Amino acid sequence: MARPRKLYIAMVGLPAMGKSTIAAKIKENLEKDDIKVGIFNNGDVRRRMIPGNTSHPGFYDPSNAQAVALRERIAAVNFAEAKAFLSADGDIAILDATNVSRKRRETLREQLPNHPVLFVECINDDPELLALSVARKTRLPEFADLSEAEAKASFVTRIGYYRHIYEPPHEVRDLVRLDTLNNRILAEHVSGDVPYYGRIRDLLMSDWIKNLFLVRHAESEYNVKDRVGGNASLTEKGRRQAWALSRHFIGTPLPYIFTSTLTRTLEMAEPLLETRKGTTIHHAFPEFDEIAVGACEGMSYAEIERDMPDLFAARARNKYNFVYPGGEGYATMAGRVYRGIKKAIYLSGNSEHIMIIGHQAVNRMILSDFLFRRAEDVPYIFIPQDKYFHIVSTQTKKLFELRKY
Repeated sequence: MARPRKLYIAMVGLPAMGKSTIAAKIKENLEKDDIKVGIFNNGDVRRRMIPGNTSHPGFYDPSNAQAVALRERIAAVNFAEAKAFLSADGDIAILDATNVSRKRRETLREQLPNHPVLFVECINDDPELLALSVARKTRLPEFADLSEAEAKASFVTRIGYYRHIYEPPHEVRDLVRLDTLNNRILAEHVSGDVPYYGRIRDLLMSDWIKNLFLVRHAESEYNVKDRVGGNASLTEKGRRQAWALSRHFIGTPLPYIFTSTLTRTLEMAEPLLETRKGTTIHHAFPEFDEIAVGACEGMSYAEIERDMPDLFAARARNKYNFVYPGGEGYATMAGRVYRGIKKAIYLSGNSEHIMIIGHQAVNRMILSDFLFRRAEDVPYIFIPQDKYFHIVSTQTKKLFELRKY
């Protein structure tokens, strides 16, 4: 059978918009179908051609004629290497660069006329995610000689220069505009001449979770007293469980650990972080905080039944849609938990393993996304404190297992 025609994919977007993550996702998944994919990153060529440090923002200043000429040379080398790849036995060459100016895109099409070009514009207008992405970028070796504050300021200035010359790619023939946080296609106009597009479109719209370890915090002081809400610490038994979890994952890289902002998940993560200093990034997200119980804060279920019998009965009748007075319910917290999951996936990028340490109700909501449970069943999903869920969700593998630590 004849192979489909060859294809260039040109990424478009400001720095820290998820372009490289999308490129890697396409490559890894299509190569499982014996499609040969190469990624051609301008930054890699820049670091290869210029041994000195190019992290300073002046290198990206569009008024710096010498730097502009050098960056054009870098782009030309990248174009040539991508073209050579397809001229040999490659099927798809991904040009991983900003490509934000119309002039650069016109040059790209002039230099690469031999095969169709699909432009994938990556957009993420969330200021919080941008700040977190910048912090991740500034951990790269090229910023090693700068303080954290200097590195962030430098990268933000770099983004500003690119933003100044940004021209949306309305002029191109084949374009997909992608919300990289939510894996949502915002716009597309793609001709029938683009090979592999159906497969690529599916990848752009799908989450990519290689290994997610979903953990509930261990025993807390409120668990022992059967109280709801609060910001209780772990018990002595809970702290032993936290160390048991850390020992269980010895030898497993965990580049990202996500928790809530509450004490019991932070304490659960402490042994993991203590044994992984310098190798694990920790983010505490309020999106993963336990369900807010409002007027019932600190009460036991026995006290709620005794003092608020109508409320207790209403909760029993419809646990999913019940909302605590002044607080939340499963239905009303769904949006924030969903955002937390998307943030964790986005920030972890191409990571092989990530961990979320959450709470009973929060973890039920996360699991419901993978289990496709009916809403009325979600409040009854079993979430133990001495086991964790291992989840894989890619285009080629689905795995869900409960494992003891």
